[in-house]
Amino acid sequence: MVRGDRRHGTGAFGRWFPVILVLAILAGALAAYRFDLGPRWFGTGEPDPDTEPAAVEPPSGLDLPALTRPAAVADPLPGGGTLSRQKVRRAVDRFLRDRDLGKSVHAVVAGLAQRPPALSVGADPAKPASTTKLLTATAALEALGPDHVFETTVVRGGPGRVVLVGGGDPFLERRPASSETWPREADVATLARRTAAALKDRGPGKIRVGYDDSLFSGPAENPHWRNDYVPDGVVSPITALWVDEGRDASGFGRVADPSAEAASEFARALERAGVKVVGRPAPEDAGADAKVLARATGVPLGQVVEQVLAVSDNEAAEVLTRHVGLAVAGKGSSAAGTDAVLATLRQLGVRTANAKVYDGSGLSRENRIDPDTLVDVLRLASSADQPDLRSVLTGLPVAGFTGSLTFRFDNAPEPGRGRVRAKTGTLTGVSALAGVATDLDGVPMVFALVADRVKLRDTLEAQQTLDDLAAALGACHCSS
Repeated sequence: MVRGDRRHGTGAFGRWFPVILVLAILAGALAAYRFDLGPRWFGTGEPDPDTEPAAVEPPSGLDLPALTRPAAVADPLPGGGTLSRQKVRRAVDRFLRDRDLGKSVHAVVAGLAQRPPALSVGADPAKPASTTKLLTATAALEALGPDHVFETTVVRGGPGRVVLVGGGDPFLERRPASSETWPREADVATLARRTAAALKDRGPGKIRVGYDDSLFSGPAENPHWRNDYVPDGVVSPITALWVDEGRDASGFGRVADPSAEAASEFARALERAGVKVVGRPAPEDAGADAKVLARATGVPLGQVVEQVLAVSDNEAAEVLTRHVGLAVAGKGSSAAGTDAVLATLRQLGVRTANAKVYDGSGLSRENRIDPDTLVDVLRLASSADQPDLRSVLTGLPVAGFTGSLTFRFDNAPEPGRGRVRAKTGTLTGVSALAGVATDLDGVPMVFALVADRVKLRDTLEAQQTLDDLAAALGACHCSS
């Protein structure tokens, strides 16, 4: 008997206790469950030795060789074996019938090169939530290449002026990291010191700071988002220049003008570096031919994609969407970016006929994507013919161990936990999971699972049911 049946048959207390418990939890953390933010917050702090022991720095004085990425992590999935439709259905059927999933359930399970899929449930396009990021990441890697880097520069302005120019680095920071944990690679404090060094021959004169964030166009707040997303700090206004993804220096909430905050942080860092700064930073056109004084270079796009998928980073996904628009259509707006994402995927052979995508993060409730589209993207990224897309796979969280799945799959079939990697998706009434699994016979498969009419009281149980379903794929003998 599935959990939903047990819950609905335990008497008055049994019926209402889960409801009260869920509402109590949601009162303090509704945004995290609605917008996939909780796992990302966990992923951006200092590493926890209990959950990420490999990320903790060794004691001082201990000399250890540098860690290298195992070659197997970046290899394509093996392609052997054929999935049995009957065995796949038998492995997941009881989970698909769980009433906690609601009345709109979509599920596709397929072999890497096997058509038609071994399982296909649900005919209409679904609300994808943050599984949308799979499309964004794939298109960004195809349009720009995994080795592409984003640069923030400082150029000479008019007399006695310098201009901070945003290059759309999603992970530009306020200051250098206190440890070597990723993704902190570029920061305005280091950029300010480099600028001060470049200005040392000009004498002790005063400097005014301008900033140019014109790389992106269109509204910083997506019109297809709920009106309270930006005011309530669910997501930052999206600009080509920010620090800490537009978060307040306190670590809580977002700033109203991320570009101005980044420029102010840079000006303060210039002062600390010995440069006398006067006035407040103001918007200024840097000009195409301005002399570059200093630059800060971020990590390669492949690593950006891994981080975006691992912790479901909404702001960084929106930045990547605008970069795809620039690369494909020459326009850095959200609308141009989403059109360019779908166009790029179509050129790669991904089925997008029924897709309606209005942002790159999946925050928009207007998005609609066929599970077949998600499966196509995952198949593409697993192909030996597409090595540039490999970060889509290596960025997927490992069930029960990393990223947005670190604290999930705790009650799932144990043999399946380490055999599943998947991108999460969560909005109010929506729970989704899309990724790859390898069964007990070593046969790989891709899957997309979406329940997009989940009752609020069933949110946690629906999420667990999808976890159990995915784990069941890894725990089965599903090959013919």
